[in-house]
Amino acid sequence: MRILGHRGASSDAPENTLVAFQLALAQGADGVELDARLCGSGEVVVFHDARLERLTGARGRVADTPWSALARLEVRAGPAGASPGRIPLLSEVLEALPRTAFVNVELKSEDWAGTAVADATGALLESGRHQDHVVVSSFDSRCLLRLALAHPRLKRGLLLDPDRPRLVQRHVALPLLGRDAVHPAAGQLTEADVRRWHAGGREVAVWTVDDPDVARELRAWGVDSCITNRPGALRAALGA
Repeated sequence: MRILGHRGASSDAPENTLVAFQLALAQGADGVELDARLCGSGEVVVFHDARLERLTGARGRVADTPWSALARLEVRAGPAGASPGRIPLLSEVLEALPRTAFVNVELKSEDWAGTAVADATGALLESGRHQDHVVVSSFDSRCLLRLALAHPRLKRGLLLDPDRPRLVQRHVALPLLGRDAVHPAAGQLTEADVRRWHAGGREVAVWTVDDPDVARELRAWGVDSCITNRPGALRAALGA
């Protein structure tokens, strides 16, 4: 079972920064999960929130802020004592990660204009060196549809939202849009789910798992990837 650092080693470094991603790999993760969205000047940036306040202390929407301004901000929200990081471009992260690292790119959007992140991210991935070790996921069905139409060769997975209708996601959206993978929340799946999804040719990546006992159970079920804030602790508990 792969261990993927959720926004990097986010329990030990500011999330979605190069430091967090590099630390996750140093702690024994097989790869990382990260968030991608468009900024105001059209670049794909790695940043979770729609707004800047929580993570940087600045004000405004990422979608309204040009890269020239985002590049000057520091990601200050993080573990006590951790040094601030900076907001990276997706292209920077892909260049910095080893070719063998597995990358789960989650597409973030709040409106139709934001779903253009699917086209831009797909183009970056297909032009780079990570396309064989990447899956693109999203809660937003519109993003996955755009990705499927523009970049059908890329692996894509549907994130299952516990707050949305279960049957619609599993029996309508997943067959249409999650061709290669399904990403349920921990506690929202059974061993039978894993067997059924595997039988349909999909990998299963579970989020967010910080409890080693839960990770051991998921590994016994045959889960393919475990997304965690604590990759070092899970690697120590699960072994090589």
